[in-house]
Amino acid sequence: MSFKSLKIGKYTIKHPIVQGGMGVGISWDQLAGNVSKEGGLGVISTVGTGYYEDKAYAKKLVSDRPLSEVNFYSTEGLNKIISNARKISGDKPLAANILYAINDYGRVVRDACEAGIDIIITGAGLPTNMPEFTEGFPDVALVPIVSSAKALKIICKRWKKRYNRIPDAVVVEGPKSGGHQGFTYEQCKLEENQLENIVGPVVEEAALWGDIPVIAAGGVWDKGDIEQMLSLGAAGVQMGTRFIGTHECDAHQNFKEVILNAKEEDIKLMGSPVGYPAQGVVTNLTRLVDKREGPAIKCISNCVKPCNRGEEAKVVGFCIADRLSDAFLGNMDTGLFFSGTNGYRLNEIISVKELMKKLVEGE
Repeated sequence: MSFKSLKIGKYTIKHPIVQGGMGVGISWDQLAGNVSKEGGLGVISTVGTGYYEDKAYAKKLVSDRPLSEVNFYSTEGLNKIISNARKISGDKPLAANILYAINDYGRVVRDACEAGIDIIITGAGLPTNMPEFTEGFPDVALVPIVSSAKALKIICKRWKKRYNRIPDAVVVEGPKSGGHQGFTYEQCKLEENQLENIVGPVVEEAALWGDIPVIAAGGVWDKGDIEQMLSLGAAGVQMGTRFIGTHECDAHQNFKEVILNAKEEDIKLMGSPVGYPAQGVVTNLTRLVDKREGPAIKCISNCVKPCNRGEEAKVVGFCIADRLSDAFLGNMDTGLFFSGTNGYRLNEIISVKELMKKLVEGE
């Protein structure tokens, strides 16, 4: 079967494939720009933009890390990433992924709008006030991430009442995705919460609000998976981990090697200062954290609200900003390497062009 294009707000994406936003620095200008260029939707992660181009846009560093949220989520860094991605993608739509749980959420949303982003995707919490930060930018499409029909209903009711608008699309994410989950540890294992079982109810809820396009995410790996999700009523899919296996992925080569070398049993759920379980590869860091011998926790960047300036980091045993940044920098000893459950299936590094061809035409 040939895939229909995906419509999000005023934007049409040729292939119904959204590349998941991956921070720190895993999906920046090179990956997102090339995915959009090849007919998918490239998504820039806004996490840790102070690290872009060797921290050139972080105005103040402490221990060689961006100080506070204003430098960790650098306005100038994000501007430059979006500008450089545009040089690659041309006039194709580009999206930004902005976690709801971050400090300075509203400011980062405004930064993305002012930098000319077309679509904003937000997860890690229920973004009930997302539209108020995009006022004055009517063309920016808004896409929340949910894990249930109930969550979508809450968002739609509040957006309709407060802002007289509904989401331009919605991502429904199952518990096989990389990074933070929308479920507890126990809920991640339940059959009823697996992607193939939550897409249908979300599609039904979306239809009640005017056929909001539903994008299925979490464990989607190949053309067969895409076809399955479309057959369940999804209008498109979101894929993150698979895009790590591309030359254009902004991740350090060491990051790619960690995923390439991971076995199925190496990819597990772990605690996180964000308050949600997160999925990633068991590495030297996770073993140190288990023994409470991990790197010192200093909370230099003040990245997410739920962490409460490092208090939750001390409970779980690591600072998420520092450890994700170390992974981006290629530090195998202290880096935190997020991956979806299918990451062990990655066995080669190919171009974005070649990957898109495989996904659309089959392998």
